[in-house]
Amino acid sequence: MSEAKKGDRVKVHYTGKLKDGSVFDSSKDREPLEFEIGSGMMIAGFDKAVTGMKVGDNKTADIPADEGYGQRNTEMVVEVPKAQLPADLNPEVGQQLAMQQPNGQSIPVLVTKVETETIEIDANHPLAGKDLVFDIELVSIN
Repeated sequence: MSEAKKGDRVKVHYTGKLKDGSVFDSSKDREPLEFEIGSGMMIAGFDKAVTGMKVGDNKTADIPADEGYGQRNTEMVVEVPKAQLPADLNPEVGQQLAMQQPNGQSIPVLVTKVETETIEIDANHPLAGKDLVFDIELVSIN
């Protein structure tokens, strides 16, 4: 039986957890996740964990933040004057917004503080700076 390697298109079932055991994502009640190993579709640690698995194998992979969503970057937390926001927007802490980049691409940001004249937004991935644990089952190699 062949082992999954870079360039293979694979399907996996997974459950992603934080070190405290809280689940942040799972394919349990959905179709398996399909991706190409090494294509950049997945975080590096996930690609590395699936590499070498055989169909039917189950594995628990500990993925450090550096092989996941990276470390938190304080430069991605910025203050924005409320005057620059749409007039009908009433920002609240915890609210997710979309910020337009100069190249036209939209990125999700999280409102982390609301002051009288400004809001603070965080463009870090919600899992940045966190070590992750994935339970992985390799379903198929195509």
